Amino acid sequence: MTIENTGTALVLIRPDLDSKVNDLYQQGVGLQYRAEGRVILSLEDVRDATDALSLIKGLRDAIEGRRKEYTGPLNEHLRAINDAFKVFVEPITTADQVTRKKILDYRAEQERMRLEQERINRLREEAARAEMQLKGELSEPVALVEVTPAQPDLIHSDFATLGKQKRWQFEVVDFALLPDDYKEANMAKIRKVVVAGATIPGVRAWQEDTLRVTPQR
Repeated sequence: MTIENTGTALVLIRPDLDSKVNDLYQQGVGLQYRAEGRVILSLEDVRDATDALSLIKGLRDAIEGRRKEYTGPLNEHLRAINDAFKVFVEPITTADQVTRKKILDYRAEQERMRLEQERINRLREEAARAEMQLKGELSEPVALVEVTPAQPDLIHSDFATLGKQKRWQFEVVDFALLPDDYKEANMAKIRKVVVAGATIPGVRAWQEDTLRVTPQR
């Protein structure tokens, strides 16, 4: 039983002080004592024991019912609290995800530009070497484009250090090729093998960039 008032609730939390629970417990002690002393030597004894089992089941059900009177309200309020905090934390989670994605997108674009700039310079240098071989001289100096510096692995700010790390991801692309040990959709087991760097038939694994933020001390 609960009594709600201004968002709070009173719940049962001391079964050891509950007279109903203690009465059921004492009945259980009596049944245990009789069970330990029971001797079954005849069909009549089996009938008596069957009656005892019926009493035992009834007592177990009564104890379970009483337990649920204690845990039911607690579980209900726990679910309500968790649901409420999911709403409260949602904008924080979104802010984290959006910020991380924008940083990763920026880093990916800078890396794409750097690789493209290096590719252009290689092509121009190759063209210059070809011209030297053909004419013995260059008609004009080789104009190389400025290459964007590679992104640092660690970035230090006033309050934290941002680090880059790789995280393994995977998907089952061919269930028929999957070994029997993994066909129970044991994702934790598959992930452990993937992270260790091993391969599993029927599973495609890859790494994605993630971010690790370490607050400054």
